[in-house]
Amino acid sequence: MSLSLSLSPSVFKNAVCKVYRFQTVDSKWMLVREQMAECTLSFSIPKQLIALYIQEDTCRIQELKDLGELSPHWDNLRKDVISRYDQIIKEYQDTLAELEKLTGPLFKPSCSKGQKYLEFIPINLHTQRMRVMMFADVSSTDSFYDVVTVGAPAAHSQGFKNGGLQKLLSKYESEKKSHSTAYQCIYYPPEQTAKAREILCVVSQLQPHISALADQLLQTAQQSSSQPLRDVLKSLEEKVRPANAQQECIPLIRRDRKHTDELPVATVVWWDELAVLVQSLKKCVAEVAERARRSVSFVLLQEAACSTAQGLQLQQRRDAVFSQLAALACGFAMRLYAGLEDKGFLRQLHAVGLVAQFESLLSTYSEEIGMLEDMEVGISDLHRVTFRITEAASEEAVSLQPTVSGRRDHYTVEVPLPHHAFQALPEELREGKPLRVLPVLFNVGINEQQTIAERFGDISLQERINQKNFEILEGYYKSLTDTVPSECLPCFQTQTDIKELLDTLGQNVVTKKRKNVEILWLAGMICRRMNGIRLTSCKSAKDRTSMSVTLEQCSLLRDEHQLNKDYFVRALDCMRREGCRIENVQKNIKCRKYAFNMLQLMAFPKYYRPPEGTYGKVDS
Repeated sequence: MSLSLSLSPSVFKNAVCKVYRFQTVDSKWMLVREQMAECTLSFSIPKQLIALYIQEDTCRIQELKDLGELSPHWDNLRKDVISRYDQIIKEYQDTLAELEKLTGPLFKPSCSKGQKYLEFIPINLHTQRMRVMMFADVSSTDSFYDVVTVGAPAAHSQGFKNGGLQKLLSKYESEKKSHSTAYQCIYYPPEQTAKAREILCVVSQLQPHISALADQLLQTAQQSSSQPLRDVLKSLEEKVRPANAQQECIPLIRRDRKHTDELPVATVVWWDELAVLVQSLKKCVAEVAERARRSVSFVLLQEAACSTAQGLQLQQRRDAVFSQLAALACGFAMRLYAGLEDKGFLRQLHAVGLVAQFESLLSTYSEEIGMLEDMEVGISDLHRVTFRITEAASEEAVSLQPTVSGRRDHYTVEVPLPHHAFQALPEELREGKPLRVLPVLFNVGINEQQTIAERFGDISLQERINQKNFEILEGYYKSLTDTVPSECLPCFQTQTDIKELLDTLGQNVVTKKRKNVEILWLAGMICRRMNGIRLTSCKSAKDRTSMSVTLEQCSLLRDEHQLNKDYFVRALDCMRREGCRIENVQKNIKCRKYAFNMLQLMAFPKYYRPPEGTYGKVDS
């Protein structure tokens, strides 16, 4: 079987398979194969991120120390901030040490969601693939549908008494303004401090590049050839400009450039003069870089001082939530492997990137409001992630594991492919072009707590999330249709086009309708039609998620593969009773029962209820 139809055994492991045979409307037969697997990225991506958090915070401490002598007031504040960073680093180091000790399953069971040392690990992360083989008289067709299931990315171990990230960050920013006066600081809004960190990162990267180009300039000058020298000078000028040093440095370059037309006249004398200018340039850039580092570090010191301990606590919460979104890396790898032989998909990937649609079934009541607030911020933070495809050093499993690099303001996930698969990619992908994944979140609560929220509480959070993410999805569709021809997109039996589906989704997100699960169905259909990554979540990705995944699978069999409508409910019950999702329940709680009571079942929309004998009160 080709890599596109198989799940890479180096990343996806411990697969569970179930096979069914269902009758179609024309009395033919289809063979359906479910496969659920664990993913090595459940632990490897969070562990890499924790190491990067430690590295970044250690650098932050050094930057604060490099500020040199400060007034007693600012020196005391610096000591306080460094002490807080030291504490976070120690906690992260302890967490990483505990994670390194773990052996066994490659997923975190739902019963462990409150454990502190596992707070960075996604809950119950699994991949699921449904493969459909249709048998006609003389031929057969083969289709497959993927989804990633994961528990709500939220700070479960820290609790939700005071809400989640969305609420806490809003409150924190307003309080920081008042603290800025007390600490004699200037208040900087989040976008400005983010820009400051970006500048610091850019400057630290530019200085060694400029220094290397300056040395290359000297080497090229010895060759007595004018064109290579002009090329190096052009590169040097382009690098110097972002460093904002062109007023101390550009005149030097221009003087050098004037001499390039006189080569090879008096080469030795000119080279000596050039060496002096290059040293002046390197010294100049070093001074500018140091001044920029100190200025930006002082800005960040003020921010940290104004924020008190709460700011760093929120950063820890945000780190924990973001790390659980290793689910996205899992989904990207799964989608990439599935599309390696699809030229249209690969063209779309490097032209506009992919959409990743997170489906959430959380209620907007009690603790689950806080989970949804965490999840909203965490998924929004995924805009800071790009992907690159690389060639694996070897065929060994360790060489095929995705890796993460970067800082909190931007991460890059590198996904290695075997040599033969990598060489077959389009040139744009082989050159390492950064690939975007656009995350969108749609939430519709379906349980009895959502009934209470709709009748007596507040569902504005859900409404705002759905409206905002519909606009993001609509924007992606416009970019997609402006850039990529429709032939690049997959074909479906149902002829409804994406634009019509989007229009219907837009109407649904503004319609006041209780438990409007049509929002989730439409978003899922649109995602699949745009070659996207599908992810489904509830609190633990165990019970409500199982109902949603099996319903989507049977709906696809009915709409795309002519499943006989008389068999729809029977197929649904069969998958829920005997399929991969009940095995997921067994893996999590050692019991083959969905954790539903009669009150919950009465509150569920149609087709979200499991068959008799498969539910009951269990410890989850």
